[in-house]
Amino acid sequence: MDLDALVEKASAILDDATEPFLAGHRADSAVQKKGNDFATDVDLAIERQVVAALSEATGIGVHGEEFGGTDVDSEWVWVLDPVDGTFNYAAGSPMAGILLGLLHRGDPVAGLTWLPFVDQRYTAVTGGPLVKNGVAQPPLADVDLADALIGAGSFSADARGRFPGRYRIAVLENLSRVSSRLRMHGSTGLDLAYVADGVLGGSISFGGHVWDHAAGVALVRAAGGVVTDVRGDPWTPASDSALAAGPRAHAEILEVLRATGRPEDY
Repeated sequence: MDLDALVEKASAILDDATEPFLAGHRADSAVQKKGNDFATDVDLAIERQVVAALSEATGIGVHGEEFGGTDVDSEWVWVLDPVDGTFNYAAGSPMAGILLGLLHRGDPVAGLTWLPFVDQRYTAVTGGPLVKNGVAQPPLADVDLADALIGAGSFSADARGRFPGRYRIAVLENLSRVSSRLRMHGSTGLDLAYVADGVLGGSISFGGHVWDHAAGVALVRAAGGVVTDVRGDPWTPASDSALAAGPRAHAEILEVLRATGRPEDY
């Protein structure tokens, strides 16, 4: 596969989706999902539009957040999140975007993250570099955690599941002892793109949705960063979490996570 050619075609398709994305800001909930999650009409419309265009232009199947599609364990598959940060999007926050990753046998070999409200477009293919608004970026600088912003996913203190709320609070408390610059943007895709771009020194996502991570994992790795789960195992589409950072900061965050203990202890 010519990855650069595929990313060029996919970029044009995401550019075409930008207008309806911008026009639908503050869209109401259309589909109620698990818990208090939901999708807007814009999520549904953009997914239909992008899936149809990608399938025709590239001949590769697509797995979308809202409608599913081609299995993520296929030899080649696009993975799409039509509106990442849906709560932000519906509330009028600019921290939302379109995420598109290309998996080859489960490995993210290309990633595209469009952040239309802040006019930022990130692309990358295996081997780098990270490209921002058409301009190749330098590799990630290796920063100390104490000097970095750290992105973290939103949560409820009373939540249970694989990563209970009390465990997440303990993680943030311990991270805050190293860096007092924690940030909760409410968009996993934005966090990962900003790790790749050096805006964030690291990010933690306590979630297992492949469409939240595939694009950003490709971006971070292309920029010279590391992405694992919170236990330090390499990220895969089956991972239940994602820890992304430059090599030095990643090692520091992983040390904090291990010192915090096991999620099941909370």
